[in-house]
Amino acid sequence: MARNVLVLAEVRGGALRPVSFECIAAGRAVAEGGSVTAALIGASADFASALVEHGADRVVVVKGEHLANYTPEAWVGALHNVALEVKPDVVFLGHTGLGRDLAPRFAQRNAAGMVSDAVDVKVADGNLVFTRPIYAGKAFATQVIKQGMAVATIRPNNVAALAAEAGRAGEVTEVAAPAADLRTVIREVVRKSTGGVDLASAKIVVSGGRGVKSADGFKPLYELAEVLGAGVGASRAAADAGYCDYALQVGQTGKTVTPDLYIACGISGAIQHLAGMSASKVIVAVNKDPEAPIFKVADYGIVGDLFEVVPLLTAEFKALLGR
Repeated sequence: MARNVLVLAEVRGGALRPVSFECIAAGRAVAEGGSVTAALIGASADFASALVEHGADRVVVVKGEHLANYTPEAWVGALHNVALEVKPDVVFLGHTGLGRDLAPRFAQRNAAGMVSDAVDVKVADGNLVFTRPIYAGKAFATQVIKQGMAVATIRPNNVAALAAEAGRAGEVTEVAAPAADLRTVIREVVRKSTGGVDLASAKIVVSGGRGVKSADGFKPLYELAEVLGAGVGASRAAADAGYCDYALQVGQTGKTVTPDLYIACGISGAIQHLAGMSASKVIVAVNKDPEAPIFKVADYGIVGDLFEVVPLLTAEFKALLGR
């Protein structure tokens, strides 16, 4: 059964978020001969070629000054207008802050079934079957949308993006979104930046917990992260203690990350923290306490003082990577 797929391509910090390419790959996997259209809302058409090279058949660039900054009302309307023209069977968005806010609003407006935080999607018996974590990542549920439009958010770093095909042909269309009477207009956005790599899309994350002891205790972690090109995260205990900003928090009440490598330093392994990082492909734990719960989920464990171990790791990686 051929399906038309609509993907929201998300731009942040002047670049396409990697999850946009992952959503296109998910779309190609379920299209079965149908088309995959990417929607660029309030962004430059310069990003269209990258989307086509990664598997999109068509890119719709929605222009409008009122779309430069995300507002639910304006973006739901813009995506809805694209959907009216594309008539998608499936709509994929990244499970990001924007996607989590926009997807349910769009699904409600289109009376569509929705799955949030999917880590896999496939076709079985003609139906779309989604897999998503439940119970703080302790189990996985499969959910099926049997009829009507399906809307889903895809967790970053779980669906492999397709390799870019240079010179791949695709249609690029630019449309102007009418500036309707909006109840909310954003004049300026002041971003609170923690610097470094975006945690949601980072392939490597170095996190610190209560064991870092102070804000200065994060310095060795930042040094290791810089060598590895990694993002820096933290447990809630570290954030609550004032060692770092809450923007770095990984866990049930923070960010969910699924990197290829997660290095936990001075983190005991409370279930709330594990909920945000247990799906990482490889977990390395550094802790002085050999009985720390984090070692139960770690692939590799180092029992030792992080202030001795982390600098040694940094020096070794510098030597291996020639940095």
